[in-house]
Amino acid sequence: MAENDNFEFSNGDYVVYAAHGVGQVEGTEIQTIADMEVKLYVVSFVKDRMRLKIPVMKAAKSGLRRLSSADQMSDAIKTLKGKSRVRRTMWSRRAQEYETKINSGDPIAIAEVLRDLKRSNDDSEQSYSERQIYQSALERLAREVAAVEQITEGAATEQLETIMGVNRDIDIEMDADEEKEAA
Repeated sequence: MAENDNFEFSNGDYVVYAAHGVGQVEGTEIQTIADMEVKLYVVSFVKDRMRLKIPVMKAAKSGLRRLSSADQMSDAIKTLKGKSRVRRTMWSRRAQEYETKINSGDPIAIAEVLRDLKRSNDDSEQSYSERQIYQSALERLAREVAAVEQITEGAATEQLETIMGVNRDIDIEMDADEEKEAA
């Protein structure tokens, strides 16, 4: 059986999978693939209604990691508070770079995307695709902040937008309605 001596995650651990964000380990299982027994982590992403099975031996290479530490989160918050560094390249190129940063799973890279796409309280300046990428980055970082600080995702979103100085009374009300529906 293909095994890994560095079994890092146990049932109930919150983990981050680079391409999907925060999930929870449901446990491990063994499957036979190409006449070889492979031990797999079963990770559930409740928000996305998805379950992934990741080979234990390839967990690190595939981007599965523990939640960020408090120090790593504080570095991401420092990045979020920093000055925007929007490059003067074509939007399609920047959008591609932003998506790559979001899918890296690195909270500091995601904070850079948020910082660079943040607008004051006026969304009329942003294109639809800018708002979509901003929202994607905000959700990804908020999920990890929520898991690290053990708060709701809505509270984490509000906290991040307060740090960035974004006033989103309408969005906060919508998030509260969504949370009521989910409950």
